[in-house]
Amino acid sequence: MVRYVHDFREGRRNMADLLGGKGANLAEMTRLGLPVPPGFTVTTDACRAFLATGAEPDGMSAEVSRHLSVLEESAGRRLGQRDDPLLVSVRSGARFSMPGMMETVLDIGLNDDSVLGLAKTSGSDRFAWDSYRRLVQMFGSTVMGVDTARFDDAMTLLKEAREAPDDLYLDASDLAGLVETYKRLILDETGRTFPQSPAEQLRLAILAVFRSWNGERARLYRRREHIPDDLGTAVTVQRMVYGNLGPDSGSGVAFTRDPATGRPGLYGDYLANAQGEDVVAGIRNTVPLTELEQLDPDSYRRLRDHMGTLERHYRDLCDIEFTIERGTLWMLQTRVGKRTAEAAFAIAAELVEEGQITAEEALARVSGDGLARLMFPRFDTDATGTALAPGLPASPGAAVGAAVFDSAEAVRRAAAGERTVLVRQETTPDDLPGMVAAEAVLTSRGGKTSHAAVVARGMGKVCVCGAEELTVDTAARHFTTPDGTLVEEGTVISVDGTAGAVYAGAVPLVASAAMRYLETGEQSDGVVAAVARSLEQADSLRRLEVRANADTPEDARRARRFGAQGVGLCRTEHMFLGERRKLVEAMILAVTDSDRDRALAALLPLQRQDFTDILEAMDGLPVTIRLLDPPLHEFLPDRTELAVRIAAAEARGDQPEPHEAELLAAVNRMHEENPMLGLRGVRLGLVVPGLVAMQVRAVAEAVVARTKAGGSPRAEIMVPLVGAVEELRIERAEVERVLDEVSYESGVPVRCPVGTMIELPRAALTAGRIAEEAEFFSFGTNDLTQTTWGFSRDDVEAAFFSAYLDKGVFPTSPFETIDRDGVGRLIRIAVEEGRAARPGLTLGVCGEHGGDPDSVHFFHAAGLDYVSCSPFRVPVARLEAGRAALSDTEGSDSR
Repeated sequence: MVRYVHDFREGRRNMADLLGGKGANLAEMTRLGLPVPPGFTVTTDACRAFLATGAEPDGMSAEVSRHLSVLEESAGRRLGQRDDPLLVSVRSGARFSMPGMMETVLDIGLNDDSVLGLAKTSGSDRFAWDSYRRLVQMFGSTVMGVDTARFDDAMTLLKEAREAPDDLYLDASDLAGLVETYKRLILDETGRTFPQSPAEQLRLAILAVFRSWNGERARLYRRREHIPDDLGTAVTVQRMVYGNLGPDSGSGVAFTRDPATGRPGLYGDYLANAQGEDVVAGIRNTVPLTELEQLDPDSYRRLRDHMGTLERHYRDLCDIEFTIERGTLWMLQTRVGKRTAEAAFAIAAELVEEGQITAEEALARVSGDGLARLMFPRFDTDATGTALAPGLPASPGAAVGAAVFDSAEAVRRAAAGERTVLVRQETTPDDLPGMVAAEAVLTSRGGKTSHAAVVARGMGKVCVCGAEELTVDTAARHFTTPDGTLVEEGTVISVDGTAGAVYAGAVPLVASAAMRYLETGEQSDGVVAAVARSLEQADSLRRLEVRANADTPEDARRARRFGAQGVGLCRTEHMFLGERRKLVEAMILAVTDSDRDRALAALLPLQRQDFTDILEAMDGLPVTIRLLDPPLHEFLPDRTELAVRIAAAEARGDQPEPHEAELLAAVNRMHEENPMLGLRGVRLGLVVPGLVAMQVRAVAEAVVARTKAGGSPRAEIMVPLVGAVEELRIERAEVERVLDEVSYESGVPVRCPVGTMIELPRAALTAGRIAEEAEFFSFGTNDLTQTTWGFSRDDVEAAFFSAYLDKGVFPTSPFETIDRDGVGRLIRIAVEEGRAARPGLTLGVCGEHGGDPDSVHFFHAAGLDYVSCSPFRVPVARLEAGRAALSDTEGSDSR
């Protein structure tokens, strides 16, 4: 029989799939003997069953009742009884942390009768009515669907009427009146009354949390974080403890290390006379956790000891929520904390030095995405301009954008291609779309543990919180600085999430410390040293080589500095642009063979020098040179522009330029409805006489030149867009003829492996045949994705990809991360059949996926020999190739 409910005493932290992260960690803290309010967890199995059918699974309600009875018996009180009522919280808890994205309801069990008993037991009428108004507000919005803004407006009107700066200045009668206002709001909005039955409150709250798994913000967050939609959430039901009982009570969020920098120590925020939701919401500014030592030394000492226990047990940064109820400390939650990229590398290195984890474990805890963020530029501190206000450095980095004051505007402007900074007093989960769209988040309230800070850190988004000197008026769509400067919506500002500062205008950028290390080897700080150790560890473990896509000597030299082990793609067409375009035009317009030969002869020395320089930059390492790939018309002027110029000349009565008329005739002759599937790649080599011979001769003569100069050139020749082995057989014969010819003429043996790009489904499906003629395969995943999906990338990304992502057709763009089921299956087929036909076949990838972290793991598992990517992605690929190798030893994916 399926069990849907587990007591905290029955679980462990490795049961997160069933109990969710929150439930599993509450069970773990209970096992460790820490002071955890008792409770139970309704499992993810129950959630999935409910979402599949729309009804509670059989037996769940009875199990909840049995566990509630146990909880009541241990407390000596019943849920919602009139005298000294037991109250519980109902919270979401998915397998992967989704802070603020699903629902919470506190103080379940209060009603018009039990609120009086709570007031009597606690000795505080104000506390009881404050708890009741929280329940009605949370229940009304979460369970009954009333817009949260309606409750906020009612609170604002009451505070204005009482001239109260915040809710602490409202007395018990004010709050009692607010409860009645809230109940009338619910009745007016829904036609239903707020339920007075505690059992009904609990049942409806659990189901509402289940439903929140499919809420808009939860779905958006999962898409952003690549969390599967089918996991569901667990629900924890826990006895309430109160931080809002007076000055000797309070709530806080703590980290065992700084989540922004990774520095050891106690970090966090504390708010006296408040419940935990107040701390995260940022509605009142918190005090640093260290001030708790003066406010309540005993609780601070116990908290510090518990934090040490948890970090030693989890061997990682721990994120902890706690409440102090009249001097008694309660631990409400712990989890492995989200952190910035800087903190991830620093903490991993520190834990290795402390002997808590191994170097391999440290590598598994950092990521290529994090390294990429560290490589982003930073603000030039010598040219920061006018400072608008200081704040808390919640999530590091540098971002520039137009100030906007609500989520919808950030989304609208981002869709139009504009960079924005979302400015709020504090953010709520409903602001998530704007946080995703904006380059940075700036709030005037809240601390490093506020909603804005936690979510921004998890997304790698620049964030400054608690800029108290700014007066943010979201209704008027502006903020005011301490000196009275008005910053209107649309004004460009710069946000420094590392320093916690905001500046007017666009501040210039400079290379980051991580980028300086990669360029020069300079280790300027501890984070960079940690990056260096991580890359060294990855290099020692990885099986995949990492090469670079480089078309110039400058790119090749940079790639080599960044650790590239060769060039996996040198695109020769890029060498025909600029001033050389005229020579290509001459080749295209040639009427006779001799005219074409002269044009090709003029291109030969230029190509030879290009290849010589790149081979020198990569001396001793392989350089894979792709023969001309794009259609020839791309080297000619635009067809429409030419026709307009000629028509305009004729309309003026002028004679068009003869050369332009020739060009237009050539463009018309070569015009194709779908040029990307037309005369390009290997097809060009087969129908344009002399083109392949010229390019191969340039490669061969460059090899000869480097060999005579004492170098060790390793050129490889790659034939693009092969769909049939016969194409490759014909072109390879021409390649080898020219190589033999240059070898004979120079007296230097020229040996260049000949291979092909696999970028058509037919090539993948006939890889065994093609391998008979190819010494290596390089998967061109950009075109392979286009031809497998039937997508024209330039058209579809703007036309409907956003809709496909919203509807879950795919979780991320297949041009960013490899489509494992479709394109990936073709790659696996080609790998298997290619190696069966030629056991020594070298396999690589040279599409943009070669630098994508998730795709690197796939290429490792598929058995490729190397990935090739842009020079700036080489360090990312090195790191992820090492992390992919960990999965071989750990038996699981290290992503």
